Amino acid sequence: MIISSDSQNGVTIVSINGRVDGASAPELEGELSSRIRDGSVRILLDCNEMNYISSAGLRVFLLAAKRCKQAGGLLSIAALQPSCRSVIEMGGFHTIIDCYDSRDEALAANA
Repeated sequence: MIISSDSQNGVTIVSINGRVDGASAPELEGELSSRIRDGSVRILLDCNEMNYISSAGLRVFLLAAKRCKQAGGLLSIAALQPSCRSVIEMGGFHTIIDCYDSRDEALAANA
């Protein structure tokens, strides 16, 4: 998994490339926790290049969403691949975390 980040209009965009599973989830959790501690509480997870997510990854998404909300912010997800979207939807996470079809759509909704 490769994590990169950018910022646009006060939103921290964290791009995920590869698999988010039991082996890589701690790295993502550390990255998101660090950003939230540093005050970045409006986070967009760009999942355009994420090709797999396990329950460990879902846990990281949920934990980060809760931390953002507690700090007065919001975590959202954009550009899920169909296989990852189905995992998010089967787990009901799309009812807890806002999911958008594209990065641009998510940024417009969170402007």
